Amino acid sequence: MRKPLPLRRNSISRGFWPFLFFFLLSFSNSHALRKERKDCPSSSCGPVVKITHPFRLKQYPQDCGRPEPEFELTCENNNTQALIHLPPRRYYVQEISYKHNKIRLLDPALASSSSLPLYNSPPSLNYSFSRWHFWTQRLVFVNCSQPANDPSYVATAPCNHSSLGTPVYAMLGNSIFVSQLHTSCRVVMNLPIILDGIGNLTSCSGIHDVLMRGFYVHWNDAYHLTAFEILLWAFENPYLYELLGALIGVFYLLPRTTIGILCFLVFLVYKFQRRHIWMDTTIEEFLAGYRFQTPGRYSYSNIKKMTKDFKEKLGQGGYGTVFKGKLSTGGLVAIKMLKNSKGNGQEFINEVATIGRIHHVNVVRLIGFCSEGSKRALIYEFMANGSLEKYVFMHEKINNLCWNKMYQIALGIARGIEYLHQGCDIRILHFDIKPHNILLDEKFTPKVSDFGLAKFYPTEQSIVSVTAARGTMGYIAPELLYKTLGGVSHKSDVYSFGILLLEMTGRRKNIDAFAEHSSQIYFPLWVYDQLHKGDELVMTDIADNDKETAKKMMIVALWCIQLIPTERPSMSKVIEMLEGSIEDLHMPPKPLLSSPLMLDGDHSHN
Repeated sequence: MRKPLPLRRNSISRGFWPFLFFFLLSFSNSHALRKERKDCPSSSCGPVVKITHPFRLKQYPQDCGRPEPEFELTCENNNTQALIHLPPRRYYVQEISYKHNKIRLLDPALASSSSLPLYNSPPSLNYSFSRWHFWTQRLVFVNCSQPANDPSYVATAPCNHSSLGTPVYAMLGNSIFVSQLHTSCRVVMNLPIILDGIGNLTSCSGIHDVLMRGFYVHWNDAYHLTAFEILLWAFENPYLYELLGALIGVFYLLPRTTIGILCFLVFLVYKFQRRHIWMDTTIEEFLAGYRFQTPGRYSYSNIKKMTKDFKEKLGQGGYGTVFKGKLSTGGLVAIKMLKNSKGNGQEFINEVATIGRIHHVNVVRLIGFCSEGSKRALIYEFMANGSLEKYVFMHEKINNLCWNKMYQIALGIARGIEYLHQGCDIRILHFDIKPHNILLDEKFTPKVSDFGLAKFYPTEQSIVSVTAARGTMGYIAPELLYKTLGGVSHKSDVYSFGILLLEMTGRRKNIDAFAEHSSQIYFPLWVYDQLHKGDELVMTDIADNDKETAKKMMIVALWCIQLIPTERPSMSKVIEMLEGSIEDLHMPPKPLLSSPLMLDGDHSHN
């Protein structure tokens, strides 16, 4: 048998000394940082007897803990209860385990009630997936139109104050899929729990006791640490210890593989250049065939001249940056410089060929484009009043639009989307309808914009194939995430429009963590309950003669956000309802599974 070659001492020495130098340098930085933290006294509040790094009380300096706001605690109720804000809600802090990097939280709504909750309570955590992770099991609540004769379905009727009118059951949800639910049942809530042998899930009182124990959230303590602290953390963790050993092994092997890596990089550059040559050829062949049908073509030097070397930036999105420009004729334009495209440039071709031929008063007009090597840009008409976002979520009355103007804007948006669905020789699904993507001209005429996520398919085809969810969290239709709810179609845009319409009427986000009443936290459910009871809606700056218009807009919005796509109206029907009389409208079913809090994980797909 061939003996393994011994390690050469000189090769180890050459690799070890730089590593040791880096290690000692990190140690000195870490030591200074830890000394600074020790100057901050430990504090307590209620059941939390020790509040220290990475957490800190609000009145303490930021360097006493992590600087992020979600590591800041407040002590309330006469110093008997610590609270933490994990958007979109606040939670009671019951326990902090610094050894295991986890914190136990409790929903305040559960603590103040003996009944089961009527809305989802876990934080969405989509703002920082690198810092927090759920460390818990889940309990799923389902509403069934028929009794479920299944031991895994625990009836909650004795202590559930729901107004659904049909049985609500609870069941462990870690391994539940929508396809496994009874055909008469649909999910209404999804709550995190701690189930470690204490408590039971065989009765509603037992379920409430389990929920009262709260749930664990795990924080990533390696975030923003020095190299030495990460090493110490790794030595205490067996899995990370093995990973660190593998990394050190790679460190010693790296000099012997340099030539191979260089050859691989040369190969990648060669493939990259060939792909771009082919992509440029594809785009040029398309533009040559459509030169009499597409908008005007501009050179990159023209683009730089129009934008004065990209002097004034208007905004930035997932597909590029938008700059203000000026044509040689004096007209103002918005120029979107696209990031490097993937594939063969088909997305760029689709937008130029399709959006370039659209001429509708409520769809932003594509004036021209640039395709010069790797530089690609789209030139749109300039919208003087910016996006609808600043008028919907305004904090100052200076941007407050009257209700009639807001209604006209909503009607214009609906007409623009309806034209995309039915008015062209192909059907266009936008997939990203939200206030930020609705632009307003000098007369506040709305224009649907940003077709970066759009899909194009024949009008005779009712269902479109989508490989992954696309859109912005809070506006994504449920069927894009749960395939068993139905196929993806133009009804997905209807759902997004419904959410947008609710935000326009409520002048607020659909999630409000600081609402006066817990039922107002998820705005659509609160609106439905008020309309269903016949109560008068309390709204900001609304005259009596505008209340009927606002109520009509809300009813239409509730129809648009129905869970099942087939139960939503088409955009043509939406326009008909908005233009018609409120007496011709009837209340839709209560919206279920519409809140973004009911969707696990991070689904930000821009």
